[in-house]
Amino acid sequence: MNEVIELLMERKSIRAYEEREIPQEIRERILESAIRAPTAGNMVLYSILEVEDQGIKDRLVETCDNQPMIARAPLVLIFLADFRKWMDYFEVCDVRVINEMKGIEGYKPGAGDFMLCVSDALIAAQNAVVAAESMGVGSCYIGDIMENYEIHRELFDLPDYTFPVGLLCFGYPTESQLRRPLTTRFPRESVVFKDRYRRLDRKEFHRMYSEMDERVFKGKYLEGCNNIGQHYYKRKVTSDFMAEMNRSVATAIKLWCGEPQY
Repeated sequence: MNEVIELLMERKSIRAYEEREIPQEIRERILESAIRAPTAGNMVLYSILEVEDQGIKDRLVETCDNQPMIARAPLVLIFLADFRKWMDYFEVCDVRVINEMKGIEGYKPGAGDFMLCVSDALIAAQNAVVAAESMGVGSCYIGDIMENYEIHRELFDLPDYTFPVGLLCFGYPTESQLRRPLTTRFPRESVVFKDRYRRLDRKEFHRMYSEMDERVFKGKYLEGCNNIGQHYYKRKVTSDFMAEMNRSVATAIKLWCGEPQY
């Protein structure tokens, strides 16, 4: 196993950080590594917000489901799906001549553009995670940045055709975080299929979750739940935060695709 593979296999989310700053040269390496990530058509369909203002960090704790580690993280990066820059650049380049050539009024970004921008942003985010890990800096993804779209839009002065798809906290892990065991992952046969999608049967689902049940849950689920499926259905899928995330993302997509909400 080479060093890169070992790093990927041993990486885990870090939610508690030592009280020390990340040196500027390491911050620069993290950002440079993010920008070197693969990108659709080399269009770099994302932007990165480096959040330094403590007041904004404190606000993000509230808007991202009360996660105090955001306020304490030495480095907070928000990865934005961003087609705004291209729309502005098209205007700078006077693409009206192309519109006349094609006989169209103009272009409005659609769902495909949204998905490409989201993909670009998250690929760049993972590059940042791997780069940080290689330098001893831990990280944790915060998907809750997709909630409260209207609040985050105002907080960061986000224009149309931008959307925050991922927030990353970075910091040096505490000793207790380093000692935490790795979380379980599903067996390969339940994730990797040959040529065509295949739905799993009851026995395969049991094998898929058996190690997680033995190592993590040990028969202890939320009240009223008798198995992992019920636990996740109650805690995640039908939770208030998931309802808000679905509402928030739907609002952003409608605005992006030309159905104004404001």
